[in-house]
Amino acid sequence: SKYAFPGALRSAAQMVSYEVSIGLIIITVLIRVGPRNSSEIVTAQRQIWFGIPLFPVLVMFSIPRLAETNRAPLDLPEAEAESVAGYNAEY
Repeated sequence: SKYAFPGALRSAAQMVSYEVSIGLIIITVLIRVGPRNSSEIVTAQRQIWFGIPLFPVLVMFSIPRLAETNRAPLDLPEAEAESVAGYNAEY
């Protein structure tokens, strides 16, 4: 099929975009803390959990995290592959 390769490129680009957004959100937390040591990040949350002051960032993190697992409603690459070449194809 002539559409298989562009579909695979679109699917790969979609997955890479999720990973880039997760990385940028994690960098936001690292900027808030300062040090890059994981034990110091935990210690910095002793007074208040970072999920409270960074709640919008937490929401922005949960969306690409859900998309990275290919769960509904963000499972379009797998759903497209199943409908074109998988279980639902009728010949």
